[in-house]
Amino acid sequence: MSAPWSWSARESAHSVITGRISARELAGAALARLHAVNPRLNAVITHDDAWTFTQAEAVDTRLARGEHLPMAGVPVTVKDNLWVAGRRITQGSRLFADFVAPADAWAVARLRSLGAVIVGITNCSEFACKGVSNNLVHGKTRSPWNTALTPGGSSGGAVAALAAGIGALALATDAGGSTRRPAAHCGLVGMKPTFGLIPCGPGFDEPNFGLSVIGEIARDVADVAWMFDLLCGFDGHDWGSQPVSPRAASPAIVEPPPRGLRIAWSADLGCGFAIDAPVRAALERVIDRLRADGYAIVEAAPAWPGSLREYPLLKLQQAGLAALYGDALDEAPDRIDPDLQAQIRAGRAVTGSEVAAVLLLREHLHAAMSAFFDGYDLLLAPTAPVVSWPLDELGPSTIGGLPAGPRGHAAFTPLANYTQVPACTVPAGLVDGLPVGLQIIGPRYQDTRVLQMAAQVERLLGPSPHPPPWHEALEA
Repeated sequence: MSAPWSWSARESAHSVITGRISARELAGAALARLHAVNPRLNAVITHDDAWTFTQAEAVDTRLARGEHLPMAGVPVTVKDNLWVAGRRITQGSRLFADFVAPADAWAVARLRSLGAVIVGITNCSEFACKGVSNNLVHGKTRSPWNTALTPGGSSGGAVAALAAGIGALALATDAGGSTRRPAAHCGLVGMKPTFGLIPCGPGFDEPNFGLSVIGEIARDVADVAWMFDLLCGFDGHDWGSQPVSPRAASPAIVEPPPRGLRIAWSADLGCGFAIDAPVRAALERVIDRLRADGYAIVEAAPAWPGSLREYPLLKLQQAGLAALYGDALDEAPDRIDPDLQAQIRAGRAVTGSEVAAVLLLREHLHAAMSAFFDGYDLLLAPTAPVVSWPLDELGPSTIGGLPAGPRGHAAFTPLANYTQVPACTVPAGLVDGLPVGLQIIGPRYQDTRVLQMAAQVERLLGPSPHPPPWHEALEA
């Protein structure tokens, strides 16, 4: 029998519901795994065994009373920028080093109400605004594929933990790719839903206005689809929440997407974004597999306005950071990550007319994406143009043989946030022994179609390989 820590989320819940294992026993297995592998990763930065066991025992009691708990006993981790009531949540910042969340975020409360058990809080970059997962409070998170490399960010702790077998699901956020890129770097499935389908908050003020969503991460598409289905909902306290009930994804992914879908593939998203040749070759092999499976795929991309650069709405994030944390920078600059200091200072230089220009650009980006999906049902693209890079670097210095800025590695994901469409990364093989991901993008509210295609890619390629720690004899 496989070790309980390695079970899928669905197998974990089924095993607890049917009495194969108690929620407390499953929590014990998850915690043992955490203690075995986390010291070399620094992925989970806060955990409390007694608290986790108390949650699990409550699940066992609720089941004994006859409650219906679809996620009974499922071990989950929560990113350190999402509120968990009574827990220290810092969003990787010394400014919040002693902050204790007064309430659960809606998605956290939802998971707990369904029977999930939180085993730890995972590391992220400060304010979730960097593409690597290091900060002045908790330090650096390492990739389980190679501990000299970063798992990416900002949800690097979430993916490093999950890829190494800590928990069956990870709850994260995605304002510009923070769920999808790290998932791709660690061989996981990461979903960014349509904006508003899963309520956000209560929680920290968000510098990325109208961009951030709750992200779902798992080791296979079926678990992500299951998590997405269970989290969709409406909360009137969240200004962006939408009372839309999408078609359930879990039943749909069992069947292949229709072969008549109009599918586009773009290796540069129509923006001339650089990509390493081996990564592009690996992704094009997946495109060829889909074509051989009967899908007609053409090279096409949205007709974006003007000449888009990496993170074209970055000034909005920088201005948001300046508004939120500019005073704190003046009072005690050493309490803020130098990379975030630079963003705050840049934000102070942004003028009102520049903010207005960015907001107008966002409207045009929406229009371009909507027009594209008048002619296509899905858009396939790289999730990231590179594999993981050295731990102490903000990003690779070159991409595709060309000099790269600190956000070059992140260029392929923000456009889905700007246009509020669903996007999912699915493992697409290995390059130099490290994972790469294919990004599947769909029209707004077509999250189920996106997940259906992700499941088909998974079927064609077979199970994604696990990183080295997975295979070590650590089933304590």
